[in-house]
Amino acid sequence: MRLPYIPDDPQMPNEEDAAVVQRVKDRRGGKLIALDKTLLHAPPVADGWNSFLKAIRTQTTLPDSVRETAICRIAALNQAWYEWDAHVPILEKADVLDKSAIERLKERSKVKESGSEPGFDKKHLAVLRYTDAMTLSCVVPQAIFDELKSHFSDREVVEITSTVAAYNCVSRFLVALDVGEMAQKYNVDMS
Repeated sequence: MRLPYIPDDPQMPNEEDAAVVQRVKDRRGGKLIALDKTLLHAPPVADGWNSFLKAIRTQTTLPDSVRETAICRIAALNQAWYEWDAHVPILEKADVLDKSAIERLKERSKVKESGSEPGFDKKHLAVLRYTDAMTLSCVVPQAIFDELKSHFSDREVVEITSTVAAYNCVSRFLVALDVGEMAQKYNVDMS
């Protein structure tokens, strides 16, 4: 970690900041994780982050397998291994993709824009292609968008897009500050 973590039970300088800590703890089941203990250096940022990610993680209509396919792919593409380690168990528990398909998410080359991929149904492959486009270039080709739209409602497309955008933000934060000390564990060159 490039910054010190705040303590597990921080003494905040004012009631507003203490309330932020409590809201974060409430969402996490009473305990702060390394990401929280980094974000809480800037309590208003942590508060907004907490609220936004709560909506992305728990208030969408997306199946866990769809959301977590996108999140795990982003983690792999951006070398955000803290994110990978946190979300792969959720994806595995969804029991839609087999272990080899999940492991292939780690491949950092762009997924083919057409055809099939072993272990992925058409719906999850559309999510994978859309995630790659948003993460690797930001511009989503019309054919990739059309493929996604053929499997999901307008609301779900917004939720998938928001999830991909949010977790690209999360991954960049995690990697830049080496939250969870993952650079050494996964041999990420930070020089």
